[in-house]
Amino acid sequence: MQPRDPNEPGRGASPLELFFDLVFVVAVSIAGLELHHALTDAHIVEGLIAYGVVFFGIWWAWMNFTWFATSFATDDWLYRLLTFVQMAGVLLLAAGIGPAFAEHDYAVLILSYVVMRVAMVGQWLRASRSAGPSRRATQLYAAGIAIVQVLWLLQLTLSGPLASAALIVLIGAELAIPIIAERRGGTTPWHPHHITERYGLFTLILLGESLLASTNAIIEALHNNTALGSLISIAVLTLAVTAALWWIYFWPPHHEAINSFGTSLRYGYVHYFVFAAAGALSSGIEVQIDVLTGQSKLSELAANFTVTVPIAIFVLGIWWIAIADNADPIVNTVIPLSAILILFDPFIPLPFTLTAAVLVVVVIFLVLRDAVPRANNSTAAPPETRSSSK
Repeated sequence: MQPRDPNEPGRGASPLELFFDLVFVVAVSIAGLELHHALTDAHIVEGLIAYGVVFFGIWWAWMNFTWFATSFATDDWLYRLLTFVQMAGVLLLAAGIGPAFAEHDYAVLILSYVVMRVAMVGQWLRASRSAGPSRRATQLYAAGIAIVQVLWLLQLTLSGPLASAALIVLIGAELAIPIIAERRGGTTPWHPHHITERYGLFTLILLGESLLASTNAIIEALHNNTALGSLISIAVLTLAVTAALWWIYFWPPHHEAINSFGTSLRYGYVHYFVFAAAGALSSGIEVQIDVLTGQSKLSELAANFTVTVPIAIFVLGIWWIAIADNADPIVNTVIPLSAILILFDPFIPLPFTLTAAVLVVVVIFLVLRDAVPRANNSTAAPPETRSSSK
């Protein structure tokens, strides 16, 4: 298990990595469903806290495997077997999402998380045998993860405010492991095209949940004649918004956003908010459907925020990690401004319509900005270089 070449040509996601992503579809879908129920029942704070904790487990397990794979993937039988163990942990985690929301019981969630992380300890220890200059880093990863997993198990013996405090501390400890390992042990090699492709693929999974919500609006419309027009409008606007978010996400060359340890850290960690927002958007759409059909305890204004807040966070997150450093002042003004306009849309009549319109205008603006250098500069990069997945 030698370090992979960070300049390896044609490096893309492997079938095993794509298979690995599939189990996260289950966890993401259940987390979104539980958030939807919490929001529509007006349990906003409790629902958001539970969603934040649950999504941390999903995101951190996925991200750790992804960054390990970009550095040391071998695709032999033992590597595959340890990956399957992590996949089993994800499915177990999905089973623990319901109790986490309903009863604030994180026992199953933590146990499943430990299963995934123990498998990662095995991967890092195996990599340490032939990691070369990265050997110290792999050892620090293995030791740090192992120690924190013991603490997670001890956290299960706590209750009340002490358990909540320990939860926050342990999440911070997990986040600190890569920083310590990479700074004190020497950086592990990452392939910029491969890693950003992996993030793009996971983003597609999350945006797909919003498309499912759009379909649910159509299904609900077929069974509810009183709100037929409004539900169809929600379905159409959801498709427009999701397509616009996809366009904005894949507009910048993501591989140029991770050219140092600091930028890669920002890219990886801020994606938590991007991913969580994309997953929460589908919940917001479902809440909108509940409001239209009279099944929600939320006011119309509060329900509108369940859609606009995730969209604004998503747009601002992508702008910060992948666009801001490589865009001109005009782009760096238009995109943040659009996110602010979207955030305040609930105070305006037809807010979701205006949100979709703002995003469509942003996409048109980005297309026009792309066209200018290609039309006027013969040395401009060809269109295919704008994709981070190539």
